[in-house]
Amino acid sequence: MRALQLVSDRNLQIVDMPEPDAPGAGEVQVRVKALALNHIDVWGWRGMAFAKRKMPLVVGAEAAGEIVALGADVRGLKVGQTVAMYGALTCGHCSNCLKGRDNLCEKVGGVLGFHVDGFARDVLNMPERLVIPAPEGVSFEDAGCAGITFSTVEHMLFDNAKLEKGETVLVHAGGSGIGSAAIRLAKDVGATVITTVGDDEKHAKAVALGADHVINYKTDRFEHEVRKITKKVGVDVVFEHVGVDTWQGSLLSMKPGGRLVTCGSTSGVSTQMNLMQLFQRQYKIFGSFGATIKNVADGLEKMGRGVKPVIDTVVPLERFNEGLERLESRKVFGKIVVKF
Repeated sequence: MRALQLVSDRNLQIVDMPEPDAPGAGEVQVRVKALALNHIDVWGWRGMAFAKRKMPLVVGAEAAGEIVALGADVRGLKVGQTVAMYGALTCGHCSNCLKGRDNLCEKVGGVLGFHVDGFARDVLNMPERLVIPAPEGVSFEDAGCAGITFSTVEHMLFDNAKLEKGETVLVHAGGSGIGSAAIRLAKDVGATVITTVGDDEKHAKAVALGADHVINYKTDRFEHEVRKITKKVGVDVVFEHVGVDTWQGSLLSMKPGGRLVTCGSTSGVSTQMNLMQLFQRQYKIFGSFGATIKNVADGLEKMGRGVKPVIDTVVPLERFNEGLERLESRKVFGKIVVKF
């Protein structure tokens, strides 16, 4: 079978690997149909000091496919189903896993495609508990955006920030994969969305996507524009994943008692904070990492009723490298999907 391996930094090769054995007890065999690219794929491809892995490494951290075989004792899934796959090898039996807090697993075996072999292969076996069925009619390309993209936003906006109908949320980088998903999922619950983008083309696309207000952060100070839009009140929630470049402005954009939820630091990992501002305005700041299996299922359910991910580009496996380069350039609006 085909597999896409990272053999050295920025060096990807399609290789032939043996197909897996028949699925064992509690396992299902999935034929991969679509991969969605994320910044974790770019980081792994470029090489990161904190990534403890051995190469060659099969890449791909987010994927969907079709079940082609069932192991013994599998009862909740069936052959032919479209499924998304959870991208971390959680243990399934620690206290956090048993409570449904999969992203806090105490014995996680790594992230697929980053620490251990990932989804960029024709066929693989997965534990049944890490395979989530998609509703009827959800495409492989859309389901491929559930394991990280939709689930991360679900965890950020609804588990952590508790965004509700009628509230206002500032979504940074609305043209990114999770930014575009955040716009759609926030609008789905009836929130008012303010988003930031970096050019006029993305401005128009964000408006078409449903954002109520769009700010070009390259021409305007977003925190000043947010204060104008909200009549100096500020937003209820900030969806933060940029890091240092936007952190201080994000705090200034919140109303007293506002909530900031962050899952990323692409512009830098260290910043300073005014502690008096923090406690006097009673901000709530949430760190959010990954998602739960329930978040994946909830995202798929919303896809099933029409809340779709934004797909920027679909490329074949042979052009995976081009997809990474496009994502690295940030000249995208939505997700880049790799089709098998």
